[in-house]
Amino acid sequence: MKFISEEESAALISHEMAFEAACEALVAVVQDAVLFPAVLAHGSSPANRFSIKSASTGTFAGLKVGSFWPGNPDLGLPRHNSVILLLDQGVGRVEWVIEAGKVNAYRTAAADAVATDALARQDASTLAIFGAGNQALFECIAIARKRSITKVLVVARDQVKGDAFVAALRNEGLNAQQSAAQEACEQADIVVTATPARAPLFFADWIRPGTHVASMGSDAAGKQELPPELFDRAALFCDYPAQAVVMGDLQHFTGDRARIVALGDVLLGRAEGRTSPDQITVFDSSGIALQDLTIARKLISAFEGTTKP
Repeated sequence: MKFISEEESAALISHEMAFEAACEALVAVVQDAVLFPAVLAHGSSPANRFSIKSASTGTFAGLKVGSFWPGNPDLGLPRHNSVILLLDQGVGRVEWVIEAGKVNAYRTAAADAVATDALARQDASTLAIFGAGNQALFECIAIARKRSITKVLVVARDQVKGDAFVAALRNEGLNAQQSAAQEACEQADIVVTATPARAPLFFADWIRPGTHVASMGSDAAGKQELPPELFDRAALFCDYPAQAVVMGDLQHFTGDRARIVALGDVLLGRAEGRTSPDQITVFDSSGIALQDLTIARKLISAFEGTTKP
């Protein structure tokens, strides 16, 4: 069994690698890949949650264990952690174990970046971000790589955390300021939610025509960031429909599920993306294991390249 530590994977990952892996994984989902039902569980304290997501293709298979321990910041540790296991396809033993906490942040943001690149208007320049945590920062950076973002409007529940997040965005070269939810939605060309919310964060009529909306925080039953009324006005996309309607924001969609399009089909040209400048597009990312496994293979290639004599 081979091992890549958190420090090693964090040094190897990049937005370019994550974006490339996300594209490959989203396409594989609608081709030869198989995604298995996710296992959602909690630790000794019900507040401490973890999930197990697994997948396979014709050439590789494995799983990711992702955890969310909300009290970790008090210990100086991140709330989220992640470990990826790849199996030896010949004998079924675990071949690679990869600690991937920081990699997971890149992975989540990369799915959003691919959706932005495929669905957002080319002239989109104002981004509204709901949430001021670690993941929100990666989301903003990844999106700014795909559209010329001139303003970031931060919607945060905590004023102090919001100020710190604005400072972090400015340190990355992004023009950022805090905003009320309605003002942010009404100005935004792109709206991203990166929170653990269990109720809608805004009203559907705050979203103007032509906006691209991405839900990144809903990854378990009961979570919710978007108002269901928005779905009636929008074209609907996701990473994997069968999972999104169980764990993603689209679990709250009661309309015709045939309207939900896998983003991989858009990337392959088998389905339409945005069809007009005034169309609202919604992307629901519930987080697919295949993306983690694809990134893991790229990390292994990079790791072996750095360790070979």
